[in-house]
Amino acid sequence: MSKRKLIGQMLVDRGTITKDQLKRGLEFQQKSAEKIKLGEALVKLGFAREMDVLQCVGEQFDIPVVDLGEVEISVEAIDSVPKQTALNHRIMPISKENGVIRVAMPDLDLFAVDSLRFILESDVQPVLAPPEQIEEAIEQYYGGEESTVDNMLQEFTSSEATFSNLDEGTVSEGMDEESKKTVGAPGAGDEADSAPIIRLVTMLIGEAVRNRASDIHIEPMANRVRIRYRIDGECQEIESPPKRLQNAVLARVKLMSKMDIAEKRKCQDGRIAIKAGGKALDLRVSVMPATNGETVVMRLLLKESILLNLSDLGFHETDYQRFQSIIRRPNGIFLVTGPTGSGKTTTLYAALNELNRPDRKIITAEDPVEYNLSGINQCEVREDIQRTFGAILRAMLRQAPNIILVGEIRDQETAEIAITAALTGHLVFSTLHTNDAPSAIARLIDIGVKPFLVASAIQAIMAQRLVRKICDNCKQPYEYPAKMLMAVGLRPDDLRDITLFKGTGCSYCHDTGYRGRCAISEMLEMNPELRELAFKKAPTHELRARARAHGMLTLTEDGVRKALQGVTTIDEVISIAGAMDQE
Repeated sequence: MSKRKLIGQMLVDRGTITKDQLKRGLEFQQKSAEKIKLGEALVKLGFAREMDVLQCVGEQFDIPVVDLGEVEISVEAIDSVPKQTALNHRIMPISKENGVIRVAMPDLDLFAVDSLRFILESDVQPVLAPPEQIEEAIEQYYGGEESTVDNMLQEFTSSEATFSNLDEGTVSEGMDEESKKTVGAPGAGDEADSAPIIRLVTMLIGEAVRNRASDIHIEPMANRVRIRYRIDGECQEIESPPKRLQNAVLARVKLMSKMDIAEKRKCQDGRIAIKAGGKALDLRVSVMPATNGETVVMRLLLKESILLNLSDLGFHETDYQRFQSIIRRPNGIFLVTGPTGSGKTTTLYAALNELNRPDRKIITAEDPVEYNLSGINQCEVREDIQRTFGAILRAMLRQAPNIILVGEIRDQETAEIAITAALTGHLVFSTLHTNDAPSAIARLIDIGVKPFLVASAIQAIMAQRLVRKICDNCKQPYEYPAKMLMAVGLRPDDLRDITLFKGTGCSYCHDTGYRGRCAISEMLEMNPELRELAFKKAPTHELRARARAHGMLTLTEDGVRKALQGVTTIDEVISIAGAMDQE
């Protein structure tokens, strides 16, 4: 009998992962606090998809792998398996023929199969399917768990609890004890654990995690409360609670964030540490007074997201090699530019992870500290106690660091100290809010930094955006109109041997045609000619022209390169980067 091939080796043989990624997956598996399988570790690290791992497991044990979005599920099968059994065993019945029930499972669990045979008093034939598809199918065909959005909202809509006493200025003080329990105010006692508002807010966060949302927006309107999740950069509205629960929901969020729930006139910021959907995360919470009440934005920061390595960011091979070369220089400034939400922090943290070694001292100044990095000294800006970027940077230089991260260059003082650090033998990473890489040079000069310092200190500038990736589950060839191709510099003749793709929309991607995001970038690497132009305060268009002459690809050109590789679409490239290169 031949020895069964291991999952990791099968993924390497198929070209799904590299040997280095397999090694990192094994290390992550060993270091994980929870006992996880190698396939799960590789999925968490982003090296492989659930379906890739399932295909290997299926081949190992000769078990079919199915896509539940394309399978016809019979009513007879659902009637044969009670809802609680499906939830407890994480299975989805598909069909029932000749007394055999075919069930989809997220992994091969022989004990669960035997238990099901006993419980259902039928023969059970397992097949494999991605866990997310199983959860969605259970929710669709059985109505989901008691904590799903629809059931919770139905509970609140029909609830006898009233919140009319939660008027302006009376959220905490003046409440009767029953109302305090419902909102979850401090001192509410054990009964607060089952209060409907607590369950609603917890459920909203859990649903956001399950749907891969980066933000939760709670926006009071004139006659309703609008709740939206930002998924892959796009806001998607979900079913919302009744208007009468508005103040109670806001009060609960503010309590969790340790804000003053009685203060409704000022903007407030807070943080929540929580575990939702089996994942530990930090929430950055912002509350701002608006016309119809306070609007809330909760930004979800998954602790495991920062496990990304440079090789996972989606760089083209040439840009990846240049990036590696730049971040290993002994001194100078490396800037990442782009708007809020363009992945700048993730890119810089990935660079720090790459450089984090016992022989290097790394210090960061951030506002706020978004992720805790092991082995790195992180300092958070506190304006209320005069702990500004400038004050932290001055103290940093007395700490003898090798590498410094400045969360953002906002003013002349911060910029000049960062440049001084770069010119005195430190490698400095930072971010700047400009539309493209060449504009960063003009921006530094505009805020008061002397041109000769800018020209001397900067090693490279990278502008970055995030584009949505085509959903692998519904990816189909697509023929774009000639006008759209011309907008990104392509001609139909350029595509004779190349196929472009687009997602048609499916349950896996919530009918958007996209799932996940990757970076597109333009890398301006300084050279003697560009330093001379910066010293002479040359206009941005001249800097851009010379940088392109030395090989810099623009954001649009890098986006088109990824569209030609089948990673994203031409529509997405035009939407995110097209207009900027045509300014």
